[in-house]
Parts: sequence; C-alpha cells; structure tokens
Amino acid sequence: MTERFKILLTSPIHADGMAILEPAADVVVAPDTAEATYRTLAADVDGIIVRNKLPDDILEHGPKIKGIVRHGVGLDFIPVAAATARGVAVANLPGCNSQTVAEYCIAAMLHLRRPLANVDRKLRADGWNPSRALSDDFLEVGGSVLGIVGVGSIGRRLAKIAGNGFGMTVIGASRRKGNMPEGVEEVELDDLFRRADAVALCCALTDETRGLVDERRIGLMKPGTIIVNVSRGPVVDTEALMRALNAGAIAGAATDVYDQHPLTPDHPLLACPNTLLTPHIAGLTDTSTRAMSTGAANDILHILRGEAPFNLVNPEYRAQGGSK
Repeated sequence: MTERFKILLTSPIHADGMAILEPAADVVVAPDTAEATYRTLAADVDGIIVRNKLPDDILEHGPKIKGIVRHGVGLDFIPVAAATARGVAVANLPGCNSQTVAEYCIAAMLHLRRPLANVDRKLRADGWNPSRALSDDFLEVGGSVLGIVGVGSIGRRLAKIAGNGFGMTVIGASRRKGNMPEGVEEVELDDLFRRADAVALCCALTDETRGLVDERRIGLMKPGTIIVNVSRGPVVDTEALMRALNAGAIAGAATDVYDQHPLTPDHPLLACPNTLLTPHIAGLTDTSTRAMSTGAANDILHILRGEAPFNLVNPEYRAQGGSK
C-alpha cells in the first residue's frame, strides 16, 4: 500500500497545488500565522510548505518532519541550518516568480514617474484642465539609469525588460562579481547609488545586506532618484528612508516589504510623500501563485518519497541521516 503523508501549509495555496497534494497526503492548512499555531500543528506532520515565516524552533516541535519547501524563493522564512542539522531537506523554487516581480518593479517605476491613477482621480474630481496640468511634472523612464542591487533571476529579468523594452541604461551590483548578464554594467555599490535614477533592490536578506541602504548610501543618491524595494524590509534603514522622503532628498519610493509585516495602520511611512506602498504582493499573481503552488506541491512529495526536488538548497542534510 502506498504511504500517505501529512503536510502542513502555513497558509492556503492555489487549487491546482491542492489537487496534486490531496491524492497523496492529508493536508492541514494553518488557520492563522501565529508561531504557537505552527508549533502545535507541526507535531505530527511529515512536511511543510512555507508561505509565512516559521518559528526558528519549529523542528523541535515537529519530530517527524522530513522536508520543508518554500512556496517561492526567499529562505529567510525557514531555519535552514537547523533543518540541515536534523537531516531535514529544504527546497525552494528559484525563478518561479521572476517575471511577476520584474513586472511589479516596472509598474512601480512608471507609477512614481507618471502616476496616471492620480490623474484619473483628479479628472473625476476637478475636471479636464486641472488633471491635465499634473503631467507637467511627469518623467519618462526611457533613457534613464536603472541600478539593480542583486542581479539574480529577478534582477536579470528586470534588466532585460528595462534595457530592451524601455531603453534604460542598466547598471548592477551583486554578491558574485563578474557574473553580469549582457547589457548590464557591473559597478561598485556606492557608484550605483551615485549614478542611478532608479534603484531596484532585488537582493536576498543576509547579514551582508541588512541595513545596506542606510543614511550614507541614501545621501549618495541624486535628488530625483527613486527606490523600489522588492527584497526584504530590513535591507533598508526605514528611518533614514523616511527622513529623505520627507525632506525631498529623493524623488520617491515604492516598497512591498517592511521591517515588520503587516504594516501597522499608524506607521509613519504611510504619511511620507511620493510613496507607493503595497502589502508584499510583488510576486503574487494568479499566474505565479499557480506555478509556485504546483511546484511546491510536487517538490514536497518528491522529498517525502525519497526523490530529488527541483532545487535542494541543503544537500548536506544527508550527512545528518536525511533521506537518500
């Protein structure tokens, strides 16, 4: 008889992903994102599909867990070192939402440079001529300089769209030197902040990138520069960013990520001028969610059956007695 598994979802996934899981597993969907809930539900599961941050001690509460799969890319939601030490396989889905996030970055830049939604509201409220006057301050992105921090799968896709589609000059800085795609000039990080008209933060959150966009680097930027953050909130010093926005030292910022999620209703960032704030949705469309859900569902079943997932991030887990 084929073994049946028990799998925890930290939050719901696309119906097509559920259709893959349900014939082979009993699926438990966490009713909320509280750490205590995850610890309780982990007690008798074989695997976890992760859409929200797990408690750092989750494996102490889940003695049967054999695999953890990220419904997406970022691994800061998973205690990878602890999983490796316990012989638990961890996988993610690099590239699964690169197009979606790259499109978000483009949309954010266009919004900050040419906010058509504001024109629409003005037209409806005040009429033709007042709304038309807003265009006097609009700028084109074509011909400007885009600086990408973190030229991985998302950064590469963004560079291609920006360069080939909009005629932007693209410069980049990345952890791995000498690995820029065609059309991207590799520069030092400080030089990127000095030269760019728009800065897109697409890097992972690590000890090296935490606080990377600080008061000093923001001070290197030209007054007309905009920032788009699709990485993680702590990559940016939020207090320094708010001071720059309120002082008009930079032209604007779009951020999809914050120091703490969710963003509180009284957060001072909400009052800053020239901002586009979204609730961590840069990687979410029906298209990308389906791809992530089906990919994560297939991978957790592969792991639990002793097969290779799409992208195993900790192959050394086997040395601790993990599945062969």
